[in-house]
Amino acid sequence: MIPPADMLLFATVVREESFTRAALKLGITKQTVSERIRQLEERLGVRLLERTTRRLRVTGAGVTYSERCAAIAALIDEANSEVQQGKADPTGLIRVSSPVLYGRRFLTPVISKYLDRYPQAQVELVLADRRPHLIEEGLDVAIHIGPLLDSSLVARKLGESSVHFVASPRYLSRYGMPDARNLRSARCIGFSAFETWMAEGVKTRIDPVLTVNDLELACEAAIAGVGIALVPDILCRDALRDGWLKVLFGPKPAMLRSIHVVYPSRTNLPPKVRLFVDAVATLAAPTPPKARGRKRR
Repeated sequence: MIPPADMLLFATVVREESFTRAALKLGITKQTVSERIRQLEERLGVRLLERTTRRLRVTGAGVTYSERCAAIAALIDEANSEVQQGKADPTGLIRVSSPVLYGRRFLTPVISKYLDRYPQAQVELVLADRRPHLIEEGLDVAIHIGPLLDSSLVARKLGESSVHFVASPRYLSRYGMPDARNLRSARCIGFSAFETWMAEGVKTRIDPVLTVNDLELACEAAIAGVGIALVPDILCRDALRDGWLKVLFGPKPAMLRSIHVVYPSRTNLPPKVRLFVDAVATLAAPTPPKARGRKRR
């Protein structure tokens, strides 16, 4: 078994980019650091660091391993912080940001259970289809859908959302199956007059017959036969199941978008943030909404 202390030592060496600085940070000798890293590599059977007289270079395996070790170190810091802050129930306001659709569909039960369990807590939920600046806007937690652009944030993955090209049987009966290579000739429901779609590896600048600023409206318009829409699975799955919409261009999603809950830092993380993040991870998985009993058209 690899000693956890050696894993934390390795994370420190990578972070400090030096045996000497890591030794000073940990209060041990440089020789001890070097020997423990050598023993760690022997136990793992892989080279983690390339050593020269001037610098250390982390190998490919070392980069992956250091990320895992750093995550373990962060969890230990979080556990220590939690103990130091005590086990008192969270109190006070937590400010949360979320995209509109995700917030409406998934965060209400999270917030309800959180406030029911911790009656001294308060939640302010801000729904907005944009990437907020957590620190500048005084936010504690945010839901991000899509690629993570800010590496300074701590992220916990909740799942993935599939996005599909869809159209109604009424539309397909009237206009036929669209050509993925020439969507500009199709009747499309877009979010911008200057939008580009990619279907089957082909990019096409569409010319929307209807432009909207709401995903639910786009889905409803597609069901009504207005045109083709590009919408997330969590929104259209009921309509697909009930036959009101069809997935176009094969069953493979047009794209997959990661869903993360993010917050500014693990250091001295307040219990109210940690417990809310845990609640989101447990209760807000991207499962489909209940069917609404729509009558067949």
